[in-house]
Amino acid sequence: MPTTPTDDALERVRLALERDDTPADLASLAAIAGLSPTHLQRVFRRRYGVSPAEYARARRFGHLRQALRSGSAVTDAVYDAGFGSGSRVYEESDRRLGMTPASYRAGGAGASIRYTTTDTPLGQLLVATTARGICSVTLGRDDDELEARLADEFPLAARERVDAGREEWLDAVIARVAHELGWSDRDAPAMPPLDIAATAFQWRVWDALTRIPRGETLSYGELAAKLGVPKAARAIGRACGSNKLALLVPCHRIIREDGSLGGWRWGMAIKQQLLATERAMNAAQG
Repeated sequence: MPTTPTDDALERVRLALERDDTPADLASLAAIAGLSPTHLQRVFRRRYGVSPAEYARARRFGHLRQALRSGSAVTDAVYDAGFGSGSRVYEESDRRLGMTPASYRAGGAGASIRYTTTDTPLGQLLVATTARGICSVTLGRDDDELEARLADEFPLAARERVDAGREEWLDAVIARVAHELGWSDRDAPAMPPLDIAATAFQWRVWDALTRIPRGETLSYGELAAKLGVPKAARAIGRACGSNKLALLVPCHRIIREDGSLGGWRWGMAIKQQLLATERAMNAAQG
């Protein structure tokens, strides 16, 4: 699909934001884009779902998250990620990490996570939330497997199971998934906020995945080309592998270059069944 001048301008800004030495103020970015600051703010948010400043912050918090999980000291991780001071990090860390940096590094110590599970035609589904938003949607054979995965991600967090129907955000995700996959005729509720820490590139890949039509597939290379980064197929694979929002971010629609299904963190049998379900829905509606 041919690109427009605005597409090219947005790509220049995005690439600039991926560099550590680029000023992230709106005026500097507008000069790179060749657009007015107001117009850039509007079209950038429309394309990526966030403002340029929020995109830059998400990228820095992604670096911070990786450093903390690898064992870096909090102070070192804060400054290496490009933050000028630790105070700004702590002001926003509950929204970006669901907890303070030190707590995240310690496996979620001090964080509070509520979750529920439900049976679906694809197996058991677990949905978990912090006070800020949905932090995990996973599929598995049974509750024990799903709860073990949640514990691996946040081993020291306070994890509380709640019954279905008692937590608005959890119920909304379940109802949305059921609607979109034809398990329920009820209208899909609004999507709750998300509390997922990720790099700017991961967010960009996940957003692109949501734009793949239901029942259709793209290869890693095809998605890389669509994003304007044709040599980033492996990076896209890693972004898909780090997706913690099963079904909401449809990484099951990505396949290998040879047309085979490839891997999927929630199991190949479920991936195959899910794609078959989507294609059957398309056929029924067509």
